[in-house]
Amino acid sequence: MASAELQELLEMFAERAAANTANPPTLQERRDGSSKMGARFEKLDGITLEPVDADGVPAEWVAADGADNGSILYLHGGGYVTGSIVSHRGMAANLSRTSGCRVLLIDYRLAPEHTHPAQVEDARTAYRWMLNNGADASSLVVAGDSAGGGLTVATLLAARDAGDKMAAAGVCMSPWVDMEGIGDSMTSKAGEDPMVGQQGLLEMASNFLGSADPRDPLAAPLYADLAGLPPLLIIVGTAEVLLDDAVRLHEKAEAEGVDSTLEQWDDMVHIWPWFAPFLPEGQQAMERMGEFIKDKIGVEG
Repeated sequence: MASAELQELLEMFAERAAANTANPPTLQERRDGSSKMGARFEKLDGITLEPVDADGVPAEWVAADGADNGSILYLHGGGYVTGSIVSHRGMAANLSRTSGCRVLLIDYRLAPEHTHPAQVEDARTAYRWMLNNGADASSLVVAGDSAGGGLTVATLLAARDAGDKMAAAGVCMSPWVDMEGIGDSMTSKAGEDPMVGQQGLLEMASNFLGSADPRDPLAAPLYADLAGLPPLLIIVGTAEVLLDDAVRLHEKAEAEGVDSTLEQWDDMVHIWPWFAPFLPEGQQAMERMGEFIKDKIGVEG
């Protein structure tokens, strides 16, 4: 049974959706709102923050006390138009705690000011910077949520195609990998997930793509050749409109020889781990991702 905290979140998001319908926010207001939401649900006790320049990409090391198991490149969500280091610092902090890894959280360029493939370029630049600055590929993981989940796969694809050393694993939370919104869950789950909807996703996709093909493999990894990617953990809620994005990504990965694990969490909505300090199921998901990461980088216990 879903927690009482989840019901409280659903009520909060329903109120927010109604307010946004009555008075649609500007893009800057949406970006500011994402930062405020992230700060509302972050817990930074015992966390060290260190701003760095990753070869021109603004970044921040986020590390829990004693986090020395390895490194994670974290790619935030936000439909490629919102999200930032500020909005996802709490997510990175919690993942550092549960995995025992330092997390590099980056501010990749956002649309519509910067369209595809700017986001992939920034993520791959940060990935290479990590490899060139002490990160061992065997203990390096790429992770992200929503658009960042799709960008996680695209970054691994770009690294593979460039001949870079491959990361040990990828973690995709509620990944967005279909820029056309044609999965059945876009309509079947429309009344269950207050976080995102088909119309909003298509608007963000248009801003992100610019003139690019919506089936460009680095924009929509659902259409990529995934062979040669490292093990993937794909987690998604059963109440998400992006449920079928996750399922189709997993099925394609498996068909192409990738060690892919799909976990569907009952009743959960889009990117529920973001709310982990408040939501019990969010913390459980963060702990599960930490376990997966430690397993794939060879950390016992």
